[in-house]
Amino acid sequence: MKAAMNPVIDAYPEAADNLVRFANWLSGAGVERGFLGPREVDRIWDRHIANCAVIEELIPAESSVFDIGSGAGLPGLVLAIVRPDLKIGLIEPLMRRSEFLIEVVTDLGIGGRVTVMRGRAEELRGKSAPVVTARAVAPLNKLLTWALPLTTKGGQILAMKGSSATAEIEAASDVLKGRKAEIVLCGQGIVDPQTTVVRVTA
Repeated sequence: MKAAMNPVIDAYPEAADNLVRFANWLSGAGVERGFLGPREVDRIWDRHIANCAVIEELIPAESSVFDIGSGAGLPGLVLAIVRPDLKIGLIEPLMRRSEFLIEVVTDLGIGGRVTVMRGRAEELRGKSAPVVTARAVAPLNKLLTWALPLTTKGGQILAMKGSSATAEIEAASDVLKGRKAEIVLCGQGIVDPQTTVVRVTA
């Protein structure tokens, strides 16, 4: 899909240049270094970038965000691009992925508000943010054991999920301990199907 005909570019025109630059990083170095499969190149815009961008709808203005298991920057880097009001910590334990993230952050000129935090989420004791995001990291019950200690009381965890969302909420009941967990759809008119997010209130 060409950027000029891309719904996410139309939705976030001020972010267009950096979205295109990031797409080029993903389709180039991202594939070369094995973060994305070659077959994903044709789906980078709809399946990856747009799919991640629309969860910004759920994030309050001027928020600090921790993105667990950032990998190639999904969703954390995309959120940083489309929401310049956010401060984002990209949590990634693997060195080669962390190095990729640092390269991209530097190239996009967003280092003033995006920090690459090399390490595992469970190692970041004492740090917290009002919003914690994750995509394709772990089943919800396991993800919550990492995310809840990092989430400010009253904050929210936004876990990008697919058709398994309902089953994962049920399986996580022991970890949720009565906390509110709901399924929210994002990106109407931008992505089809809409992005499925499990939102948990900490």
